[in-house]
Amino acid sequence: MVGTSDICPTLRYEDAKAAVKLLTEGFGFTERAVYEGEDGRVRHAELSYGNGMVMLGSKGGGTDFDRLVAGGGPVTVYVRVDDVDEHHARAVAQGVEIVMPPTDQEYGSRDYSARDAEGNVWSFGTYAPGVAG
Repeated sequence: MVGTSDICPTLRYEDAKAAVKLLTEGFGFTERAVYEGEDGRVRHAELSYGNGMVMLGSKGGGTDFDRLVAGGGPVTVYVRVDDVDEHHARAVAQGVEIVMPPTDQEYGSRDYSARDAEGNVWSFGTYAPGVAG
């Protein structure tokens, strides 16, 4: 079970159900909670990976938060993984758009980047922010 994550990126999607599917099947996130409205749109979802978590929901829900982020552009999210090549292979097998193949970086990380259907860029690598080399 994942512990509490102090920082949770929160994204809005036109098709939040498709985003949940991509993140769980393509990237290996674990679905912790998905709440749908009467209209079938995702009001709130929580997905974990390791000790981190992202939250997401459908655009156009009419909430104060939704109005605050209306018109926001794509975002980037970085996720630390143990085996970049294995993670990349999983994403490729699920048909995820890879925008940068696994690459060794000069600062010691190995990472790759992918784009979801709504333009957000997800980077996965071995670099652990905040951990001294």
